[in-house]
Amino acid sequence: MSDLILVTGGAGFIGSHTSRELLRRGYRVRALDLVAPPVHRSRERPRWLDSEVELVVGDVQDKDAVSRALDGVDGVVHLAAYQDYLPDFSTFFRTNTAGTALIYEVIVERRLPITKVVVASSQATYGEGRHVCEDHGALYPNIRADDQLRAGLWDVRCPQCGVPTAWRETDESVTNPQNQYGLSKLTQEMVAFSLGKRYQIPTTCMRYSITQGRWQSPFNAYSGICRIFTLRALSGNPPVVFEDGNQMRDYVYVEDVARANVLALQDPRTNFEAYNVGGDQHISALEYAQIVGDVTSSSLQPRIPGYYRFGDTRHMVSDSSKLRALGWCNTKSVTDVVEEYSTWVQEVGFKDTSTDAGIERMLDLGVIRTSTRHA
Repeated sequence: MSDLILVTGGAGFIGSHTSRELLRRGYRVRALDLVAPPVHRSRERPRWLDSEVELVVGDVQDKDAVSRALDGVDGVVHLAAYQDYLPDFSTFFRTNTAGTALIYEVIVERRLPITKVVVASSQATYGEGRHVCEDHGALYPNIRADDQLRAGLWDVRCPQCGVPTAWRETDESVTNPQNQYGLSKLTQEMVAFSLGKRYQIPTTCMRYSITQGRWQSPFNAYSGICRIFTLRALSGNPPVVFEDGNQMRDYVYVEDVARANVLALQDPRTNFEAYNVGGDQHISALEYAQIVGDVTSSSLQPRIPGYYRFGDTRHMVSDSSKLRALGWCNTKSVTDVVEEYSTWVQEVGFKDTSTDAGIERMLDLGVIRTSTRHA
């Protein structure tokens, strides 16, 4: 009989793709998922979750649910996480850090013969990542001050001379999270590696860049730029671009992430290592808006109202060469992925009913702020 793999968060975006990739490789798959908003509109099994996946509805913070889900399991891909921009700080750590600790707690308590745990981490563990000052060399800067952002001064500046710095790709060597999500993912890694080593449970942490593709929740505000820009374009609304639109990111296709998860599950060279899982293109927000406009045949120009999220990184681009050295590669461009997502949301009939309301709510909460330059 083939190995049984538990995918926590298995009914979600990355989880459903990872579950399908595992099935394709001959594994049996069980998913533990709360199947709840904001990712899911209802508590029903999502249409995109493969029928061969055994679904256990439960919370990764619930010991009984975790214990049931781990029965008879050979390996774990731990994807369940809380992701949002809201200031409910404790929820991030209860779900992401304590939820991870609970998985190891049950494995150790029940002496389960788990051969591997793959933990979903994030590019957010790097904060601003690696930058370079011409005079003072490489640095890993801290959060940009709110006074600076309120004045519409977006660049990361050298803490010694105050001159704007240049971004560089960031490898796995230095972490410096700047917001509650990044902090919770780094502490999750610390828990997983520490307990994994102590109890001889092989563990790998995967630091995903911004992941995109079909089945990405059109209801979840955290889903990000692909969802928001595409839904707005298809509804005849212009994209709303934060800061000045020149901030750089890399984006990775969800099926490439699924393949990376399975590689980590299977390859013992990945034991007790962290890997970036990123894209091979560097794209600004304005360039992304142009790609969406081209794909959706929208000529609407972006709105740039001077909004910013305090705690956001200016530039963050991952160096995934460590993972590529194991044979992994990117298979789709950003344009390819936007085309796929646009086609999917139109096929299933999703409409933009929330992006303006989401921005207004975050403005009310102070999560999004406005620079005085644009006030």
